[in-house]
Amino acid sequence: MVQWRKQPTVVRIPKPTRLDKARQLGYKAKPGIIVVRVKVRRGLLEKPRPDSGRRPKRMGIYHAAKKSLQLIAEERAARRYPNMEVLGSYWVGEDGHYKYFEVILVDPEHPCIRSDPDFSWLYGVERRKRYKVDVRRIIEEAERRIGKEGKSEEGEGKEK
Repeated sequence: MVQWRKQPTVVRIPKPTRLDKARQLGYKAKPGIIVVRVKVRRGLLEKPRPDSGRRPKRMGIYHAAKKSLQLIAEERAARRYPNMEVLGSYWVGEDGHYKYFEVILVDPEHPCIRSDPDFSWLYGVERRKRYKVDVRRIIEEAERRIGKEGKSEEGEGKEK
């Protein structure tokens, strides 16, 4: 755990820590499949308490995350490896500051994966039925939502 905390947020590892759980999610020790460990901060997003007075609602100290920490870990791994698809993830540990998840990623264009019938669901219509979370779609929606909330166009919400 001490070594994990010193490492970067997303680290590629040679083999899964929990092999049984990885196999349940579809891991195979073959080219085109990788495992990465992702660390995500624990708890709520905490801001320093404001000096001047205001009502409790507007203090803005604690913000509950709208997504689970496991989903945040999957998104970070997908962002780091844009040519890979997220197969699944599982919890591997936690300390006082971080939770650690291992995310299994698959390269759909790799010849070994293309020829494997177990991964044929990565292509075409069948993919929608089996794939749990389309992480890239979630990332795009979140970026779009944040972009709309952060910017205000002329005349929107302002007196002219």
